[in-house]
Amino acid sequence: MNKNAELVWLKCLSFIEDNIKPQAYKTWFEPIKPVKLSGEALTIQVPSKFFYEWLEEHYIKLLRVALVRELGEHAKLIYDVRMENTYSSNSPQTVKIPSSNRNPLKPQKVTLPLESKRELKNPFIIPGLQKVKIESQLNPNYNFDNFIEGDSNRLARSASIAVANKPGGTSFNPLLIYGGVGLGKTHLAHAIGVDIKDKYPDKTVLYISSEKFTQQFIDSVKSNTRNDFIHFYQMIDVLIIDDVQFLSGKAGTQDVFFHIFNHLHQNGKQVILTSDKAPVDMQDIEQRLLSRFKWGLSAELQSPDYETRISILQNKLFRDGVEMPEDIVEYIAKNVKTNVRELEGVVISMIAQASFNRKEFTLELARQIVDKFVKNTKKEVSIDYIQKVVSKYFDMDVATLQSKTRKRHVVQARQLAMYFAKRMTKSSLASIGSQIGQRDHATVLHACKTVDNLTETDKQFRKYVDDLTKKLTF
Repeated sequence: MNKNAELVWLKCLSFIEDNIKPQAYKTWFEPIKPVKLSGEALTIQVPSKFFYEWLEEHYIKLLRVALVRELGEHAKLIYDVRMENTYSSNSPQTVKIPSSNRNPLKPQKVTLPLESKRELKNPFIIPGLQKVKIESQLNPNYNFDNFIEGDSNRLARSASIAVANKPGGTSFNPLLIYGGVGLGKTHLAHAIGVDIKDKYPDKTVLYISSEKFTQQFIDSVKSNTRNDFIHFYQMIDVLIIDDVQFLSGKAGTQDVFFHIFNHLHQNGKQVILTSDKAPVDMQDIEQRLLSRFKWGLSAELQSPDYETRISILQNKLFRDGVEMPEDIVEYIAKNVKTNVRELEGVVISMIAQASFNRKEFTLELARQIVDKFVKNTKKEVSIDYIQKVVSKYFDMDVATLQSKTRKRHVVQARQLAMYFAKRMTKSSLASIGSQIGQRDHATVLHACKTVDNLTETDKQFRKYVDDLTKKLTF
């Protein structure tokens, strides 16, 4: 390395560090390496195209002042951009790009040599070097107007509206909305994003499921573009991650999300999360991440009460332009209690039956559809509930089932609990093992295979499986 270049850059860094936030300095200036000083032109190496773009867009004036202080009025800055080569194991290519700092108020458009161009490696595969246009992935049909408020969701809805009015500017950061299936978590998350886009069109809002986020991270590791992945998410103003509980057991994804979360939070950006459980009940999520989930507000969505269910049904019928007798609406509200999705599902089935078969809305039709719908709706069970049912069936307590004992009847009970947890929940093998006696994922996998084998070969064991299946599903 050219020593003069290093000395000049250290002096520039000293000035820059005094003029920006510590986190911004650490993120955007510490990774830079001085390469060469040729007269009044300083060449610095940056890790990616994203990095180069971000510096030019956000710190060009600061860089200009720092360089002029050290090299004089005619100072020039050249970026040595590392171009990751995803097609071979060779060292990354580098492309030299002159900075636009000679006229920071009017940045020049930089075009890379033709042979060096490639798709910009961000998770949404958006090509080009210019400022990235990010599609929000929001569903405009989910908004606050068609989210019916009741005692079961008032806190969550009010907090969501407050965040939408002032993203990143309330104490609700992050905002974690949690509750069971079909209660409106995804609806509220989209509604916040839609409202922010309406009020603040310049803000970058992104909605993504935790599963898609995880897959993008895995792809970035495979293609050696992890830095691009991180920088992409650090550019977001409002990040909405749905079903964050699915990060359970995924250490690498949790680690990268931890750093992205810190960057967004420290820079006043808004983070919104949804989950099927409160932070205190999440399994296999790192404590440092859970502690950050608790920084803001955790708002629960509960099953709607009778009055709210009536309002939800009336709103759905009004939006669909359908009139339904009041006694039928009341019958549906009294008999479908679990969640909003089931309520709306019954109404859709009623409308379809009446339309296709040219039938009137009647109580008998409502009764048939409700009976069929409720019967066919799978009961959501938790791992805790499964352990209690299995323990009771074998006349032991949960502590015994989770213990280290190798007694045959206890081992079988434990294996059955793991088997049903795999079948009836969305939890990962690692999460199941952790909750059933701190076992690893390999133990759970072995338990499931053992249960499958014994069910086919052992008549008594098959009876255990049949009995427990009935107890857990009815």
